Amino acid sequence: MCCIRFLLFGLLFTSHLLLAQENFTGYFQPQIAFNYEVSPFYSHNFSLENRNYFIQEGRSQFQVRHLHLAHFSNLKIKDNQSIALGIQYRFRETFDEGSNEIRLTQQYNITNRPFVVRFGHRLRAEQRILKSLTIHRFRYRFSLDFPLQGERLDIGEAYLIGNVETLLSVPKSTNPEYDQRFTLNIGWLLNKELKFQIGAEYRFEDFMEGTQHVLFFLSTLNFSL
Repeated sequence: MCCIRFLLFGLLFTSHLLLAQENFTGYFQPQIAFNYEVSPFYSHNFSLENRNYFIQEGRSQFQVRHLHLAHFSNLKIKDNQSIALGIQYRFRETFDEGSNEIRLTQQYNITNRPFVVRFGHRLRAEQRILKSLTIHRFRYRFSLDFPLQGERLDIGEAYLIGNVETLLSVPKSTNPEYDQRFTLNIGWLLNKELKFQIGAEYRFEDFMEGTQHVLFFLSTLNFSL
């Protein structure tokens, strides 16, 4: 409970400080995901995500930004290593007149658990295909997660996940863009097939040019089929 209170206090304090800034945007982003294991070495992931403004350019408002469908195919190449291919479609024109988007993803992931804490490294290459341009993006994420009670996660117990991610976006006709993201989630293993997570992500977007501050409040319902 102390971790939950600390997390909520930090999120509210941060959003209060940034609320009036014109270069600040706030989103609420719920997601539902389904994981399906075909074999011990091969699995699928399907997800549906909805992104909504609650602050836009320093002004309070609620507006749907986009709806996002994604599928990943994951192949385990070693006990702690996997590769994946993903395709995503973002419906945006209907909600705020932005461009719809197809996104192709290639991923490599490696994890290590020397003690209770599990560490992960993820590399991604992406092609964001919009109406007017294609953006090539390269991402590296370092993550850690661990149970908040004992040495392993049991049903009904909570866990913590933290991520730090760096992104490089390379459009065809404009300067490269560098982003930095920090994410913290607390989750619960409700039963063998179901996890629930809440948390936040803070982004410094295009920090080499004119930094945009973006805060996400996140929630995820994750089913293992």
